[in-house]
Amino acid sequence: MNISFSPPYIDDDVIALVNESLRSGWITSGPKVAALEKELTERLGAEAAVCVNSWTSGATLVLRWLGVKQGDEVIVPAYTYCATAMAVMDAGATPVMVDINDGLTMDVQKMKEALTSRTKAVIPVDLAGVPCQYDKIREALESEEVKSLFKAESDVQKQLGRILLLSDSAHSIGARLNGKEIAQLVDICVLSFHAVKNITSAEGGAICFNLPEQFDIRQTYRWFKMMSLNGQTKDAFTKNQAGAWRYDIVAHGMKINMPDVNAAIALAQLRKYDYLLAERQRVYELYCRLLAPYHWAILPPKNDGVSSPAYHLFPLRINPVSEAQRDELIQRLAQKGIATNVHYIPMPALTLFRQMGYNQNDYPKSMDTFAREITLPVYPQLTDLQVEYIVRNLVEQYYEIRNGE
Repeated sequence: MNISFSPPYIDDDVIALVNESLRSGWITSGPKVAALEKELTERLGAEAAVCVNSWTSGATLVLRWLGVKQGDEVIVPAYTYCATAMAVMDAGATPVMVDINDGLTMDVQKMKEALTSRTKAVIPVDLAGVPCQYDKIREALESEEVKSLFKAESDVQKQLGRILLLSDSAHSIGARLNGKEIAQLVDICVLSFHAVKNITSAEGGAICFNLPEQFDIRQTYRWFKMMSLNGQTKDAFTKNQAGAWRYDIVAHGMKINMPDVNAAIALAQLRKYDYLLAERQRVYELYCRLLAPYHWAILPPKNDGVSSPAYHLFPLRINPVSEAQRDELIQRLAQKGIATNVHYIPMPALTLFRQMGYNQNDYPKSMDTFAREITLPVYPQLTDLQVEYIVRNLVEQYYEIRNGE
């Protein structure tokens, strides 16, 4: 067999909607983006959604809207992809890294210990599609003790009156906690539609809003749409209508809008996401059943009736195994035609962040998890027979490595 790691789901419906966009004569931001924003809002229970060209640019724009600046701090988990911290850096602030818990998400106690008067936002990450402990995080951020610590320095910060809860939901569209979508549990969440995500637009993302009632959501939506298009008062579709050419530039924005041709891919997938999510769950739960008998296989969190993952990744932790043995296991599986991955190298172990002064020894849970983690393929096209082949070879190769063969 030859099993790839994470191919995009492209069916006839996706192709038809993309062709419709191409034949319309309008391929940049226009009606398909508007439709995607509307349907995301409805599905996720958000107040509004703004489509952008990537998770990173979306999160950066949120932090610019919040008014973060040099000297401000934003708390992020150490165990995530570098974009989580880079968005903070792009906005001019300092990422403060904290360790994770056994559930692969931000350790709430570590987060509390990291809070200072310079903290402007917290960005928990739903790693692999597993929801963070948002109830505990929100309880901490809304406590009088933490609110009294908060120092508001921008108009938005003054209006909010506390630290912003901004979810890195790159992996977690469709995940739920206590019966609610992630977008309903935080102030703002940012989705990713990168090629390997549950829903893709090839490249892209979306900012979803659930702000307190003191915010005018229509005004906020208009600000984000304008700022995603260079601070321009009219988008290209509106400006291109007969006689509607005049526009103004009223702020220093970013050029991060999503094109219609990309939105068409995501829109077609979103419209059948119940099916896509169920198929991911099928693969995920089959892994769990097949690997349950093995004491060395530490399974990722499952649906426990309270927290339901989005089944984006299957991050298997192996114990006992060394990092070198884990790497050898990946290579042996590759020789069997099975592509696997590792999510992720903790940020403090990466050259950029080491040079900035982060010390990987300060994040023992993240480093230990990384050394033993191997991500198995999860996607709707994966058959039960392929999953059984993956597990059979994983088990065989694990024992051969452990026995020194």
